[in-house]
Amino acid sequence: MTDVLYLGDFFVGQRFSSATKVVEESEVIGFARAFDPQPFHLDHQAAAKSFFGRLAASGWHTGAMTMRLLVDSQCRPAGGVVGTGFEEFRWLRPVYPGDTLHLEIEIMEIKPSKSKPQQGFVKVRITTLNQSMEPVLALLGNLVVPRRPGS
Repeated sequence: MTDVLYLGDFFVGQRFSSATKVVEESEVIGFARAFDPQPFHLDHQAAAKSFFGRLAASGWHTGAMTMRLLVDSQCRPAGGVVGTGFEEFRWLRPVYPGDTLHLEIEIMEIKPSKSKPQQGFVKVRITTLNQSMEPVLALLGNLVVPRRPGS
């Protein structure tokens, strides 16, 4: 695990990656039961007849796994991963049980806050890829990052 990063530690073009996460069938079904109970996320037979052709993870589950991989990555803003929203959030490919996901993270922009000098904003592009290096989710988000105390 790396140290936390303050606003001045980030630079445009900086890249981070994450560890990997194997998508377990039990997690796909459990997440779907709790949050997105559609047949193609819950039942193999129904999924086989769907757009996906087989059991697929909810896009929201993919987003949640992305968040976990981000929090555990070396992109560790001081104060935690606190976002102000997304400019882009796209599901590009289905995620299936057995897929192995990881993130590529790139810093796109850094802006000091005009109203709160103790912090600023970091625009980050996060791409979630599967084991074939195919993007399954892409987002462009904005994080609130504090300045190093005393700077």
